[in-house]
Amino acid sequence: MATRFPGLSGSLLRQASRSRLGTTTRAIHPCAARPLHTTSLLRTPNPNTSQRTEGSSSNTKSARVAPLSLILGGGILASAIAIVQHHHDEDQHFPSSNHYDTPSPLPSNDNRDPSLPRFRLSSIRAEHGPDSPNPWVTHQDKVYDITDWVAAHPGGDVILRAAGGSIEPYWKIFSIHNSAHVKEILDQYLIGYIDLADLDIDGKPALETIEDPFQADPVRDSRFIVHTDKPRNAEPPNEELLKEFKTPNEMFYIRNHMWVPVVDEKRADEEYALTVELPDGETKRYTLGELKAKFPTHKVTAVLQCSGNRRNDMTRHAGKTNGLQWGVGAIGNAEWEGVRLSDVLVDAGLVVADLRDATKASTSSSNGKGKGGEDARLLHVQLSGLEAYGSSIPLTKALDPTGDVLLAFGMNGKPLPRDHGFPIRAIVPGTVAARSVKWLSKIVIADEESPSQWQRRDYKSFGPNEGANPDWDRAKAIQEMPVTSAITGVWVGECVRKGKAPSWAKKGGSSGVVDVAAVESVIGYSSPRSADRQTSSSETTPCPEQTPPAEPVAIQGYAYSGGGRGIARVDVSLDGGKTWDQAELVDDCSAPPNGESQCYGNKNWSWTRWRYTGQLPVLPIPPPAAAALSTGSDNDNEQDKKKYCTTLVVKATDEAYNAQPETHKGIYNVRGNLATAWHRVRICPSCAAVDGKAGRAGVGVGGVKWSTGETYGCGFGKETTEGGK
Repeated sequence: MATRFPGLSGSLLRQASRSRLGTTTRAIHPCAARPLHTTSLLRTPNPNTSQRTEGSSSNTKSARVAPLSLILGGGILASAIAIVQHHHDEDQHFPSSNHYDTPSPLPSNDNRDPSLPRFRLSSIRAEHGPDSPNPWVTHQDKVYDITDWVAAHPGGDVILRAAGGSIEPYWKIFSIHNSAHVKEILDQYLIGYIDLADLDIDGKPALETIEDPFQADPVRDSRFIVHTDKPRNAEPPNEELLKEFKTPNEMFYIRNHMWVPVVDEKRADEEYALTVELPDGETKRYTLGELKAKFPTHKVTAVLQCSGNRRNDMTRHAGKTNGLQWGVGAIGNAEWEGVRLSDVLVDAGLVVADLRDATKASTSSSNGKGKGGEDARLLHVQLSGLEAYGSSIPLTKALDPTGDVLLAFGMNGKPLPRDHGFPIRAIVPGTVAARSVKWLSKIVIADEESPSQWQRRDYKSFGPNEGANPDWDRAKAIQEMPVTSAITGVWVGECVRKGKAPSWAKKGGSSGVVDVAAVESVIGYSSPRSADRQTSSSETTPCPEQTPPAEPVAIQGYAYSGGGRGIARVDVSLDGGKTWDQAELVDDCSAPPNGESQCYGNKNWSWTRWRYTGQLPVLPIPPPAAAALSTGSDNDNEQDKKKYCTTLVVKATDEAYNAQPETHKGIYNVRGNLATAWHRVRICPSCAAVDGKAGRAGVGVGGVKWSTGETYGCGFGKETTEGGK
C-alpha cells in the first residue's frame, strides 16, 4: 500500500471502542468552537480514585468523562469533541491498582497534595507509553491516566503519540486546546505528580520536541480566509468566490478534520484500494486503477456545502454558536469525475429487491430481504476515510439512477487535489458535504447508519430551545440541504454609473471586486456632482447632508438548494425588506452554440449565480460626530444606525417553492448548523475627501463614501470568536 497515514481507520476505531469500552458516545459538531459539555454533563470522578497505591481498591462509583481527543488534538483532528460515558453498572471499574507505582516518601520541600503519589518520568516512559495497555500523559508537574479513553476517540493514535510523555508539545501545535476549559477536563484524569527529582527549578520537567503531523500537508493559496491552520479550515474571500461558475480547485473551501493523508501519486492506481463490504460480510477489493478501467466514467457538476456555512451570520443575529465561524464561503461548485457508486455496488454482488414492491400489500420478509434481494429502504451505505472520518447515506440515494452519486477521482478536469480527497472521494450531490467522504477507503452496506459520531452526534440540527445538551438520538442526521442564498459583492455610485462593476459576461475577474468578508469594506464613491451640494451643512464642507437621489447599486451572489431542486427566484430588497424586486438569474448551464453545457447530471446540483442593479433609497449622511455609527459596536444606538444606513437583503425560493426563513432566531441551534435565513448586509454612507482624478481617499474634492460597515462574509463583525473545530 502506498499510503502513509499514522491514524487509525474508522472501522478499527469502532472495533477497538466496542471491544474495550462498551460505551455510548456524545459528540459535538466537527465545526465546534469548544465542547458543549457543562458541569452537569461530566460525571464527577470519585475522589478516592486519585489516591492510587499498591493495595488500594480499583472500584469506583462513577466513571470519569472527558474528551481526550480534544485535549491532545485528536478531537480537532477528528472534527469531533466527544464525551464518552461508561455504562454505569456494577461491572464498571477503573484499571486494577497495579497500574500505579508505589509512591516514595515525600521530601520536605514537596508541598503538593500529599494524598497523591509521585512518579518518576523514566517509569512513566517505560511502563505507560504508546505500546502500553495503560497509557499515561503528563502536563506540567502532573500525571494523568488515559487508559479507558484512547480507543473511544477517532484520532486515538494521536493521543497515543503523547503517551508516556507530556502533552504540552502537542498543544504548541494544536494551540487552540491550550485553554482553561480544556485543562479542567484534563484534571479529571489526575492520578499523581511527577517526582521532584525530575523537575527543574521552575517546578516543571524539560519539554520534548515532537514531529508535527501536519508537516506534509499541501501548500494552500494565500488568498484564503483561514479559520484554523491545523487542521486547515479555510474559505475563499468573497471577491474570489463567484469569479467563475466552477470554483477553481485552488479556491475551493477546505474542510479538514485531521492532517491530509499522504498517498504516493505515481503508485496510487496500482496500490490504493477501496474495500466494499456487503450485508452478509462478503467483501470485494478494487484498486484505483481497476475502478477507472472497469466502470464507465461519469461527470456531475455539483455544489458541496458545509452544514456550518454562514454560521457566523447565525451567531451575529441569533446567539452564540459552537463551531468554525464560516462566512458565506464554505461552499463551492465543481465538475466531479468518477464512477457511479451504484455500478460498483452491483459489481460487488449487492442484490436488492425491486423498489416498486413497496406499494404492494406484502413487500418483504421479516429478515429485511424482499423477493429479489435486500430491501434497500432498510439499508445504509457507510463510508469511511483514511483519517478515521466516517459517515453514511441511505442506500436508496446511492442506487437512485438520477441521484448521480459518484466515487470521484477527478475535479474540474484534473486529478483530485490532496485537500479534496485524493485519490478518491464520495460525491453525494444535493447532500451536506459531510456525506461526501474524502480519502475513501471502505464502503459497508449495513442495516444501520455509520456508528461514527459525525453521523450519530454531529451534523444535526435542533430547536432553538434545546440548548447545549440536545437529544442526539432523536434528531435526524442532515442529508439534503435546504435552500439558501448570499450576497458576495456590492458596488455603489460612480463605478456602477460608469459600468465598471464586475460582470460575469466578461472573461476573468476584476481587481475592484469587493471582499465583503472584511471590516468596513469600501464599496463605492459618489462624486459631489452626483450629490446636491446646495444642501451642504456648511460652506466649508463639500459633503452633502444626504445621499444623491437614484444612487445606483450593483449586487451579486449565489443561491442554492439541495436535493437537486433548482432555484426559481431570487428576491432582493434595498431597504431592509420593505420593498422587493427580483434579481437576474445567470444561466450558466445553457449550452453555447455548437458547444457543450457546463452542467452534468440528472438534476440541478449546481448553484445559481444571480445579479441585480437598482437604486438605493436617499439616506441622511451622518455629521462627523456621528460618522462612527456606521461601523460602531453593538453598544451604539441601533436606531441611529438604521437612520444613517440601509440594509441589503436577499432571499431565494427553489422550484419546490421552499423559501428561506426570515430570521435566524426561529432556526437557531447551538451547533450553528443550517444557517439559511435571509442574508443581510448593511451599507452606510459617510463624508469623504477624495482625489477627484483617481477616485481614491485623499485630499481634494469631497463626496460620499459607501462602506459595508460591520460585515464579515455575511453581515457580522469579525470580532466574533473563531471556533475550534
